[in-house]
Amino acid sequence: MSRRRKRVEEHEEHIDESWLIPYADILTLLLALFIVLFASSSINVSKYEAIMNSFKSEFKGSPIKNDQKGLTPNPPTEKEEQKEEKPPEKENSVDPELEALKEKLQKYIADNRLNAVVTLSDTRRGVEVSLKDVILFEPGQAILKGSAFKTLNEITGLLNTVSNPISIEGHTDNVPIGNAPFRSNWELSSARAGSVLHYFASKNIKENRMQFTGYGEFSPLYPNDTAEHRQANRRVNIVILRGTGTMDKINQ
Repeated sequence: MSRRRKRVEEHEEHIDESWLIPYADILTLLLALFIVLFASSSINVSKYEAIMNSFKSEFKGSPIKNDQKGLTPNPPTEKEEQKEEKPPEKENSVDPELEALKEKLQKYIADNRLNAVVTLSDTRRGVEVSLKDVILFEPGQAILKGSAFKTLNEITGLLNTVSNPISIEGHTDNVPIGNAPFRSNWELSSARAGSVLHYFASKNIKENRMQFTGYGEFSPLYPNDTAEHRQANRRVNIVILRGTGTMDKINQ
């Protein structure tokens, strides 16, 4: 009995080694899993080489033999050649009638020594005739002076040689208006431009060719810091616009 008891006791001392069996099973399963994963992800070399060769043949192309001609672009047609040779259009196309009018206005201003009170400009909008208020109106008034008719008659005759629309634009300085008929420089500048328009209409310039606008003091040529600058800012501009037709077509 003593020997059996001793053997049992010796065997119980190593009972904690039983975990090795399931551990070994787990390692075996993991190894099998890795083998399966590796096998499923392995590259088929023959298929890979076949795919790469097909790409190479598509993009590489084939050499041109001595008796073959390469691809050449189609020659341009006659219309395409004319389109390429056509020079770009200028932003302001030349209007022969407007150019002739400008030359006549320049001659009139020079011959009558009006350079101090009448200026001429060729702008993006058209030919601009700028008349200082002293040649047209009394201070603070919008009724045309008798001495203004001679100059306006000459301009009217020249305006009737063209069919361009006309914009008449009044401007003032920044000195507040004190006359009862006008509450602001806006109204004074508008009334002055309207007076010139009505005079032109009385001289048979078609009314649908004309418009008038009053800018008041808000579009000055110079800062209103000196008497000379304020005098230059008081003006009426007669703009012979580029293009032909009536004002409603120009304003569309």
